[in-house]
Amino acid sequence: MKLKPLADRVLIRPAAAEEVTLGGIIIPDSAKEKPLKGEVIAVGNGTKDEEMVLKAGDEVLYGKYAGTEIEFEGDKVLIMRQNEILAVIEK
Repeated sequence: MKLKPLADRVLIRPAAAEEVTLGGIIIPDSAKEKPLKGEVIAVGNGTKDEEMVLKAGDEVLYGKYAGTEIEFEGDKVLIMRQNEILAVIEK
């Protein structure tokens, strides 16, 4: 099954949260900082007012509270509007 975002929405796979230890104390997943970068895995077609400039495979930065987290095929992914994305990381 495929998931295709509509209009100006994009589907993002967040980067894995980094494992942090403080002097032998392991921070639980619930206390870890949400990653603020991820990979675009699907995009909508855009709208008549806003052209879709992102494409699948782009690595992007987004705001801390941007998007809606959903579970799809066992993975947690984010779906958000294109204008919530702050930057594309160019390699």
